[in-house]
Amino acid sequence: MPKGSNTPVPTAALRVELGWRTGPGVPDADASALLLVSGKVRSDADFVFYNQPAHSSGAVRHEGKRDVGGRVTDTLLVDLARVEPEIETLVLAASSDGGAFGQVPDLYIEVQDPAQGAPVARFENPGATTETAFVLGEFYRRQGAWKFRAVGQGYSSGLEGLATDYGITVDEPQQAAPAPAPSAAPPAAAYAPPPMPRSAPPPPPAAPPAAPPAPVRLTKVTLTKAAPSVSLTKQGGTSGALHVNLNWEVRKQFSGWSSKFGRPTAMHSDLDLDLCALYELNDGSKGVVQALGNSFGALHQPPYIHLDGDDRTGAVSTGENLTVNLDHKNAFRRILVFVTIYEGARSFADLHASVTLRPQHGAPIEFSLDECTVPSLVCALALITNTGGDLIVQREARYLVPDRGVSPQRTVDHAYGWGMNWTPGRK
Repeated sequence: MPKGSNTPVPTAALRVELGWRTGPGVPDADASALLLVSGKVRSDADFVFYNQPAHSSGAVRHEGKRDVGGRVTDTLLVDLARVEPEIETLVLAASSDGGAFGQVPDLYIEVQDPAQGAPVARFENPGATTETAFVLGEFYRRQGAWKFRAVGQGYSSGLEGLATDYGITVDEPQQAAPAPAPSAAPPAAAYAPPPMPRSAPPPPPAAPPAAPPAPVRLTKVTLTKAAPSVSLTKQGGTSGALHVNLNWEVRKQFSGWSSKFGRPTAMHSDLDLDLCALYELNDGSKGVVQALGNSFGALHQPPYIHLDGDDRTGAVSTGENLTVNLDHKNAFRRILVFVTIYEGARSFADLHASVTLRPQHGAPIEFSLDECTVPSLVCALALITNTGGDLIVQREARYLVPDRGVSPQRTVDHAYGWGMNWTPGRK
């Protein structure tokens, strides 16, 4: 589509894909959406992005990134049938992280209809230079139907400038107030007798005004091979709940590795991945949290880790989720978060997954898994270690290949030296 053109789209569940080609020196990019009435959001809740991944109506959801062979996509799921009647426009935006869009090759936005298995609109953004944010497209209502318009409007002020332009209140770093200048001591006050009590008591003080809603926080941390670790303590994430989410997508259907040719074979549609965690506490106790054997853990007693459920969709709003109680961070020595294939495949080949650690306080931490090129049944995702009271998150993204007859759990245990005894289990 050329810039400024429009096309009808079905009023249905659509997939909006922001894509680009990565490489050395290429900044990261992020997709976002704003739901507008008369050109503005109704509140900060109408902004969907990496720190606020789902709209309350269910109409928009940020699914996350995939990196396949140097092509990166960040995806939004948009269900136009669930957009509230007062919403007139749904803006689709992109922001860069670590540079300008002039350094991002082959930037595009594509609207896909999953039911038909085909794209319905595609806009390749031309001529970017110093812009750090773009409105690439928008859905808008016309005579009871929805259309998509290719926009291509750039901003040099990044996601913050774009968001505030549409009415979003953005959290700004707090700066210390300057120290007051010294002044001479005030003169002593003259003595005055205390006032006589009044016959009627004074009226009660007025109730304080309601506190305004917290502004939107745009900060995030992306872990890469070049920068694989971050301190939760320095990010302010040292208390409350730490939510760990794994989401995935299978684009090609594979189910394992051919022993004859060393290539993947067809994957079943009932793929079941299990998010797990090995833990070691400072009192020396060790264990595992996993769906296998119904070892779901506990949040308010040791091990202070809980597996929320068992999911087969891979969606970012559900997916596989663990919660760690950081109010007991001093109890932890180390936690290894990993994922196993329970059924439906014999390898992670062509499974595009991303991991998000979202502390209750502090910036979210995200990273993608590399492409799997070995017949792996287990992948170590992230290692959290307590180093002198400082919680360090290390991106592992390490595919492991079990020996014949050795379980995925025992394989990851051996690789990281946990030293536990394992028995067969089912769920």
